[in-house]
Amino acid sequence: MRRLFPVTDETAARDSGGGPGTAGQAGAEGADREWALEELAAAYAYPSGSGPAGSGPWLRANMVSTLDGAAQHDGRSQPISSAADMRIFGTLRALADAVVVGAETVRQEGYRPARAREDFAALREAAGQGPAPAIAVVSASLDLDFSLPLFTSPLVPTLVLTGAAAAPDRIAAAEKAGAQVVIAGDGMGVDPARAVRALADRGLYRLLTEGGPRLLGQLVAAGVLDELCLTVSPMLTAGDAQRIAGGPPVAVPRRFELTSLLEEAGFLFSRYRRT
Repeated sequence: MRRLFPVTDETAARDSGGGPGTAGQAGAEGADREWALEELAAAYAYPSGSGPAGSGPWLRANMVSTLDGAAQHDGRSQPISSAADMRIFGTLRALADAVVVGAETVRQEGYRPARAREDFAALREAAGQGPAPAIAVVSASLDLDFSLPLFTSPLVPTLVLTGAAAAPDRIAAAEKAGAQVVIAGDGMGVDPARAVRALADRGLYRLLTEGGPRLLGQLVAAGVLDELCLTVSPMLTAGDAQRIAGGPPVAVPRRFELTSLLEEAGFLFSRYRRT
């Protein structure tokens, strides 16, 4: 893996052929090598202002897309991913207080509870976090299999975000399984801004969403997405797969700025923040 942007003294020296004793020596950010998890964690650290003592919650998305815009192949993201993409996926999870995910993605991807990772234990403890992030499932209908380990045996109780008009028997089924139901909307659906506030009220400020496309589209339309971590996969799939975000268009395109770009084996790992 190597850093393409921003260009630092190290990457510039590497690109100009700096030899031993210069900033381009082995181990520089511009070198093509496997990054340690600690380096990835530093590269993807949440803004220092996010949290109870700062500016509030910070919601980032992590998605993968092929060159022709497909977010999935055969309904899943794994076929267009890579080993480096999965390392970043794990790092982003390890940095988060909560992972926000849509019900359809839970069903399609076979979601399991987040696990504690020894490599990140000290980092999470220093940040005042528990051993693993909570999974927060967004669902209007609560049409979920509450017998799955995601609900019955998570390390941290799974949250279910739904609306006030959700069926009482489905709410009871979720709570019986051990999930914690959070009302984040006045009707059947979830209001994205209210969901972010509800999670922050529970002390969950560093938020990560892994989609799917419909949920990400709702977050974009509501203007609550702060950051997008997008992996561009060097693959072409054609077909009619979804884009990374779906749903009604926004009235005016929302502008984000590139803050980081890494590369490995043709995969580009970009990081954008809203301007």
